[in-house]
Amino acid sequence: MNNEEKNFKKTNINWYPGHMAKTKRQIKEQIDLVDVVVLVLDARVPRSSYVKDIDEFTNNKDKIIVFSKYDLCDTERTKMWETYYKDHGYTVLKSTLESASIKKDLIDAVSISLEKINLKRKEKGLLPKKARVMIVGSSNVGKSTLINKIANRKAATTGNIPGVTKNISTIKINDKIELLDTPGVLWPKFDSEEEALNLASMSIIKEEVLPLDKVAIHILLKLNQKYKPILKKELGLDSFNIDNVEEEYEKISKFKNLPKVGGEVDYDRINLLIINMIKNEQIKNITFD
Repeated sequence: MNNEEKNFKKTNINWYPGHMAKTKRQIKEQIDLVDVVVLVLDARVPRSSYVKDIDEFTNNKDKIIVFSKYDLCDTERTKMWETYYKDHGYTVLKSTLESASIKKDLIDAVSISLEKINLKRKEKGLLPKKARVMIVGSSNVGKSTLINKIANRKAATTGNIPGVTKNISTIKINDKIELLDTPGVLWPKFDSEEEALNLASMSIIKEEVLPLDKVAIHILLKLNQKYKPILKKELGLDSFNIDNVEEEYEKISKFKNLPKVGGEVDYDRINLLIINMIKNEQIKNITFD
C-alpha cells in the first residue's frame, strides 16, 4: 500500500439519486433470469468505477469485466488491474472507442459460459437455453456505447453525461444471446474522497456533486504525481505545487492565453478547462487508480 492509499480519508460525499435505488431493486428482481453479468469499468479508473456491492446483487453468476475507453487509459498501469481482476476469477476484455472486435470478444466469452450452463442442463435432461446477459456499470462508463457496438445499431442512448439510461431494457444480439441494459448504478456512499474525486475527474459522477476547484486540483495532483510530461504539454506546468495554487493557476492562465476578470485570474474558468480537457479527451493516456 502506498502513502497515497494510506492517507485515504472516509468521506461523507453522498450521491444516490432515487433511480439508482430503483435500478438495484430491478436488478435483484431479474437476477434469477440472468446467466452472465458484464461489468463495464472505465479503464482510466478501473478500481474506482467498480460497483462495490456488485457481488451482493448478482449472486454467483459468471462475470465478465469490460475495460471501456481503453484507448484513453495508461495501458501499463491499467494492465496491473487487468491482472488483479483475472486473479479474482473474472474474464477481462478491453474495448476502445473505435473497437471493432469487442462484439466478437464478448460473444465468445458469453458463449463459453453458455456452454457450461447448457452442459449442466443436459445432465438434468433439460433443453439448451439462450444466454441472458446483464450489462452493469456506473453512469457514463461507456455501457451504452458498448451495447451499440454489440447490437450493430443504436440500441442504447449515449451521452457524455451521467445517467442517460433510465430503465432496464432487453436487446436481442443473436439467436443465443440477449442483453439486459441497466441504468448506471453507484453505491450509496464512497469509501474515500480519493475514489469520489477519481470518478468526478472522469465525469462519471455529476460535476455539481463536488466543488469544481477540488476536482481540478485533484487532476493537477494526479498529473503531477504520475504524468508530468502531460502536465507540461497540456497546461504548461513543469510541476504542480499545491501550496502555491494562485501562482500555478496564473501560469496556466498565461499558457492558455485566458483573459483575466477584473485584473484577476479566472479560477472558475481554469477549473472547468482542466476538467473538460479530460472530458473532451484532450488529456488522455492516464489511469488515476
